[in-house]
Amino acid sequence: MEVEERLEELTQMVEQAKAVPLSASCMVNRAQVLDLIEDIRDALPSSLDAADQLLAERESVVAEGRREADRIIAEAREEQFRMVSQHEVYLVAVAEAEALRRETDDEVTRMRQETDDYIDAKLASFEIILNKTLTAVERGRDKIRAESSMQEFDGGDEPLPE
Repeated sequence: MEVEERLEELTQMVEQAKAVPLSASCMVNRAQVLDLIEDIRDALPSSLDAADQLLAERESVVAEGRREADRIIAEAREEQFRMVSQHEVYLVAVAEAEALRRETDDEVTRMRQETDDYIDAKLASFEIILNKTLTAVERGRDKIRAESSMQEFDGGDEPLPE
């Protein structure tokens, strides 16, 4: 840091300068002070150029950081939108699945009722046929018993005339 060294040297020169009696002023060698000031001026442009370059680099880094942050925010918003869309699709699918399940349950209940009604009707028809059959069997047995009783009563093995 050449500028800092020169400023320190100038400070020491002023601090060590002879004081003017009855005054706050001091006496310094004009040529030496002017030389130091000239040296500082010569050193400043390179320091200022370096500082300007550093500021430009800083601004470039900050701008790049902002662009990167904007890109990340945009990606995050897209991801949020995608996730919300997927969630909405999921909710619609769940609602449709629930409606389909209810519809299927209703259809199964209806079909079960129809099947039960069909089986009950067939069983009722079968019951009627069985009752008719039982009635015919009972009549046939009664007839056979009556014929047997008559034959025993008549005492013969001859069948009764019809």
